Formats: sequence, structure tokens, C-alpha cells
Amino acid sequence: MARSFLRRLLFDGLLFFCNGLVGHFPSHVVRRWFYRAVMQFEIGKRSFIFMGAEFDTRGQFKVGDHSTINQDCRLDNRGGLEIGSNVSISTNVCILTADHDPQSASFAGRNRPVRISDYVFVGTRAMILPGVTIARGAVVAAGAVVTRDVGERMIVAGCPARQIGVRDADLNYQIDYVRFFA
Repeated sequence: MARSFLRRLLFDGLLFFCNGLVGHFPSHVVRRWFYRAVMQFEIGKRSFIFMGAEFDTRGQFKVGDHSTINQDCRLDNRGGLEIGSNVSISTNVCILTADHDPQSASFAGRNRPVRISDYVFVGTRAMILPGVTIARGAVVAAGAVVTRDVGERMIVAGCPARQIGVRDADLNYQIDYVRFFA
């Protein structure tokens, strides 16, 4: 019992240190080192996670090259969160990978991974729910609540998110959104 309490205390302490201190440290170099070395996240070259990002566990987080996660994003990685290359995630986005089964007599928790493919844009304050896959080149409008998979190059908006358009097929850009103190 004492051993499990100590493990829980260390885990909670690590998350507090990650989210409360390191996540607000005004140096991307320091945050990226901590995320890679201590939190065991896979972060591609020229990808940036800005201040205020919050995570739920160690590991189970991967982001490709040239992707940007803007400030104050809630990134629940308990069920596994994979973000591709050249992805832009705007401020205050919430991505959930864990929830509770409302049909369970014990209200059991469940984890379902979220996958976001290359060239995806997620607008400010969008929410992506557990188990969702967002295909290559899709756009999630600001404030949208994504409850199911989004197809390639689809543009979705609303609550729940519905298709409102299709993005052009010619996607050939590289995101390099760098700020020194963010």
C-alpha cells in the first residue's frame, strides 16, 4: 500500500512539474528537452509546443515534423495521441483520448487513441473527442466539436462537427511558426 501511494505521489508530482512549471517556462528549448527526455514524448524536427500545454501522462504522445501546437492546449494522451507533420493546432484546443462508458454499471473509464494526419489545421477552441481520426489535409473550424472521424481534406464545423466544404488537394507547405518566448 505504501509503495502504490509513493508511486502515485511521484506520478502526480511529475505531472504537476510538467504542466504547472515546465509547461509555462518561456523557453521552447527547455520544454522540448523535458518533454523528450523526461516525459518520453516523440517530437519531430522543427515542431513546437507553446507554453501552457497540458498533458495527462508520460509517453503515448507523438508529433511529426514542422507541426505547431499553440498555447494553452489540453492534450489528453492517456489513450495515445499521434499528430502528423505540418499540422497546425490553434490556441485553446482540447483533444481527449479518455472518457467514461455511460452504459457501464460502474461508469468504467476507457481509452481510445486520437490520430491527426499530416497537413491538418485545427481552429481555436475546437474539441476532438476520444477515438477520432482526422485524415490528411482536413480542417476543423474554430469551436467545432469533433465526435467522429473526419475524411481527407474535409472542412468541418459546428457541434457536432459536420462537413461544410472540401479543401484543395494541392497541399505542399512546411510550417515553421517559431517564437522565442512562447
